[in-house]
Amino acid sequence: MISFKLGLSALLLELGAWSAPTLLEGHSDAGLATYLIAHATASTLLALALLPLLTSERARPRRAALALMAAFSFAVPIAGFIGIVLAVVVLRIYRTPVTADDFQSLQLPEFDLHQRMQGSFRQAGLRSFLGNAQAPAQARMSAMVALQFVSGRVASPLLRTVLSDPSEDLRLLAYGMLDTLEKRVNRAIDAELQTLRAAQNVEGVGMSSPQALEALHRLSDLYWELIYQQLVQGDLREYAINESLRYCGMVLQHTPDHPQLTLRRGRLLHEQGHLGAAAETYERARALGMPATRLLPYQAELAFQRRDFASAQELVHELNQWDALPRLRPVIDYWSGTR
Repeated sequence: MISFKLGLSALLLELGAWSAPTLLEGHSDAGLATYLIAHATASTLLALALLPLLTSERARPRRAALALMAAFSFAVPIAGFIGIVLAVVVLRIYRTPVTADDFQSLQLPEFDLHQRMQGSFRQAGLRSFLGNAQAPAQARMSAMVALQFVSGRVASPLLRTVLSDPSEDLRLLAYGMLDTLEKRVNRAIDAELQTLRAAQNVEGVGMSSPQALEALHRLSDLYWELIYQQLVQGDLREYAINESLRYCGMVLQHTPDHPQLTLRRGRLLHEQGHLGAAAETYERARALGMPATRLLPYQAELAFQRRDFASAQELVHELNQWDALPRLRPVIDYWSGTR
């Protein structure tokens, strides 16, 4: 509205500038001065009216653009007045065409096979959020429900922190989710026990049949899942360790050169506190071809528990040769700095 008023005032002043000499009867100095003053004022008002129509990208700096339009309109009578209006209209409606840049090749980022994808949340951050009693209960409940889509190894410890929450609804939800995870593994154990009994009855060759050995292997895996996902505590945990170790030993009696199961046996012995037997089992797993990156962390932990700090430091220093251990990097850096 202000621009329209300024533009109308500029037009009227411009018309008045050309009519002033006629009213003053002749080509007197007073008529010329009146024309110049009116024409300069009209040019300035026209520039002020048109400047808001130009974007900041097309009229920068603003004061210089304002001065340029006023000067051009003043210096070129009539044609400059009309030309400024047309120029602003053209700049207002004109758009620079967007063209895609041609390229011949695209440099792809370096892909690290050992780098794991990050989830949508960090475990430490979610633990703090679930433990924050000041947070809205509905939001905390939604976060807990989202845990059903992550691995049990991550979900189970987080759910156990909620079991002592003041909110009864959250405690019941956490208990129900943990119970569901445990029952899922227990159902799989029952199915494998039935498979094992069926394999023994049909083939009549005891535990040496391929089907029976496969069922024993899966039973050891499932009991280990109860321990690994922290779904059992106390006596139930001890029972799961013993059962996983028992089935693991039965498979190793027929396939003693199995590196993964040998490592499993070492970890189970480690969990039971049999450090000497666990150390020997770790060495055997390494001799069977188990990668050092899978064994060295457990061997270093075992040496630390045996108070053999020199061996622990040597093992951690050996771990430093691999760059594919981001989660252990703080521990490796600490022990490497104490050499």
